[in-house]
Parts: sequence; structure tokens; C-alpha cells
Amino acid sequence: MGLKRTKLLNIQSITGVSTVGIFTVGVTDCTGPVGVASTSYIRGIIQHNTGLSTAVASISLYPAGAARAEVTGYGITAYRLSRVDLAQNETYYFEPNYPITMVDRESIVVEVTPSANGGTGIGSMVNFQILGDTDV
Repeated sequence: MGLKRTKLLNIQSITGVSTVGIFTVGVTDCTGPVGVASTSYIRGIIQHNTGLSTAVASISLYPAGAARAEVTGYGITAYRLSRVDLAQNETYYFEPNYPITMVDRESIVVEVTPSANGGTGIGSMVNFQILGDTDV
């Protein structure tokens, strides 16, 4: 098998206060001619706050079979990899030193919440872009 160097999916815009699974190995259809992602290697995730005020953006890696955040309504901190306050128009790059290997049914879940520095998070909109490779 070879690797397809690609963006694993298009920009995902998360609006308001919410927790959303944006990428699941073996389920998510990747951009371009790749098809459904198999073993994937996450090289980085770009986060950009296009909203009206500061928001907290979190990235979590859920193992296969874990209770999904969309069902529980909140992110589980045991799976969190990154949590950062993003000011309006601020960009943050999550780039591990070595790619994160994801296998069948593991998921990346993102969460946008209000900042502890004030605000309701209602006008929040954070764009997420996952960069990496997948087996083809």
C-alpha cells in the first residue's frame, strides 16, 4: 500500500457552542480520489476563529467504540489532545512532532465553547482543517 498525501477533508466550520466528530477512520470520505479513509496519519490540524469574540477550541482523539461526544453532548477530557483560547481572527496550528496514527473507527472530535474570559460563545465560528496522509 502507498500513502496519499492530502488534506484528509475539506475545512469544517463549527458554529456556536458545539461538539462535533469531524473525522472517523473507515467512515469519512476523504477529499479527492482517495475515497474512505483507512489507516490515517495526522500531521497537523489548523484552527482559525472567524467569530465575533474569543472562543475555546479543543481537539480530542476518540478510540474506536468510545461514547461519542455528539451523543453525550460534551467532550470527554480523557481523550483531549489540545485546548486553546482563540481570539477573534486568530489561527492556531496543532502539529505533533510525529504523526498520530489512527486506525479503523478512531475519531477526531472538535469542541467549541465560550471563553473563560467572558462571552457566551454564541457568535463563535471556528474553522478546522486536518492535514495528513492515508493509506490507498
